[in-house]
Parts: sequence; C-alpha cells; structure tokens
Amino acid sequence: MSAGAGTSVQEKQSSLSRAFYYVILIAGALLSAFPFYWMLVIATNDRSGVFHVPPLLTVGDQFFVNFKRVMEKSDFFLALGNSLFVSVAVTVSVIFFCTLAGYAFAKYDFPYKNVLFILVIGTLFVPQQLSVLPTYVIMAKLQWIDTFKALIVPAMVNAFGIFWMRQYISAAVHSELIEAGRMDGCGHFRIFWNINVPIITPAMATLGILTFMNTWNDFFWPLVVLKNREHFTIQIALQQLFTTRDGLDYGMIMSATFTATLPLLIVFLLFSRWFIAGLTSGAVKS
Repeated sequence: MSAGAGTSVQEKQSSLSRAFYYVILIAGALLSAFPFYWMLVIATNDRSGVFHVPPLLTVGDQFFVNFKRVMEKSDFFLALGNSLFVSVAVTVSVIFFCTLAGYAFAKYDFPYKNVLFILVIGTLFVPQQLSVLPTYVIMAKLQWIDTFKALIVPAMVNAFGIFWMRQYISAAVHSELIEAGRMDGCGHFRIFWNINVPIITPAMATLGILTFMNTWNDFFWPLVVLKNREHFTIQIALQQLFTTRDGLDYGMIMSATFTATLPLLIVFLLFSRWFIAGLTSGAVKS
C-alpha cells in the first residue's frame, strides 16, 4: 500500500513538473512573439497609433493604406526580390562549399590539415569591419561595385560554416560507411553525395537557415557597394523610409518591416524540423 502511495506521489510530482515546464515554455513563446505582434498592431493602425496611451493591442484596418505609402517612397518589391535572389544564392553556395570543406577536414588526411583548419578558425576572430576596405578594393578592381556579384562572391564560403560542418560530420558520419562505399567502387563525390549528405541534412538545414537570415538582414556591406536604386536590397529600402521631412511615419515603417520579415518566418517554418534536429543532435548519444 505504501509503495502504491509512493508511486502516486511521484506521478503527481512528475505531472506538476511537466505542467510547470509547459507554463514556462508558453510564457517564453508569448514573450518572444509579442514584439512581432506589436509590430503588426502598429502596421495596421494610423501613424499616431504608436503614441497611443494606453498602448494599442488590437489589430487595426490601416495596413494597406500604410503599405501604399511604402510603395510610393521605395521600390519595395524590387528590393525584396533582390534580397531573395542574393540570399538564396549565398545560402546555396555556403551550404555546398562549406559542407565539402567540412567533409574534407573531417574525413580526409592531407598535409598541414590541422594548420589549415586553425587558420580557418582564426579568421573568426578578425572583426568584419577590418575586411571592408580590402574587400571593397578587390571588388573595385574586378569592376563589381554596384552589382550582385559583390554581395554573393565574398560570402560564398565562411569559416563558421566550415567549422560547423566539420564538427557535425566528425560526430555523425562513421568512417566505416565511407570505407564500405569505397569497397563498392564509389568515387569521392559519390560517397559524399549518396552516403554523407542524407546523414548530415539537419546540419546543412541549420547552416542554411542561419546563412539566409544573416544575408537577408545584412545592411552595412550592401550599403557600401550598391549605388543604383534598382540594385538595393530590402534593408536599404527600409532605411529609405526613415528619410522624410514630415517626421517618422511608424505605421508605414512597421508595415514594410512586417512584410520584409515574412520571408524569414516562411523559411524557418519550412526547415524548422531539420533546424531543431541539427541543434539537438549532440544532446543524445546513439
């Protein structure tokens, strides 16, 4: 009888603990989503809504009115398409090249491998601002200023991506699988594509999401190299909305910002399953 009572107490404690965790997670989710919701509220009210006391918490009906002013002040959808093109190109190239480099560092032996890997990691400690001037000079020599090549080519591979893929491949891909592929007569690239890629898809999705977000949100480098209005990315287009003589129109700004954020949410929702699997893969030993 006492054993049954003890089991019942443990079950109640487990249920209370689970309920407590769920309450914490729900509260955290609501707090994280609130800024985005408030941005939607301001985007759907008139320009005075941001100054309303008490703060507005209900969605209005002025979104399309506000967004019409966005279209008058900037080439919003052209900039959105430019950012989408650049972000997709950079993301695909980073996934491909960083995965290949990480695979080579993880599973191949070649001279000075460790030295080269340390040099790659060392570039992470160099502030981005220090590379702006030499990169700009190179882009100018190549006559790539004010072109998308100046945004895509310097970002096609990065040290973090190589490090991330190298660490994941070292832990997830067993050397026996590679040896089995070699015994079956597979070449290097076929082993990589047919054996390794299906295993490391979560890591590739994680790297892709992070790269897409960083490229989409990049403001400084596009501002430096892009001159023509037709080549502006979405972040520069949003910055144009702040240059007005009539004061800041927060309803207009928030409507544009809300729309510009939607592609990031769509990408994350599409690949969230692999993203979470990539981040938690090391939490459980197989």
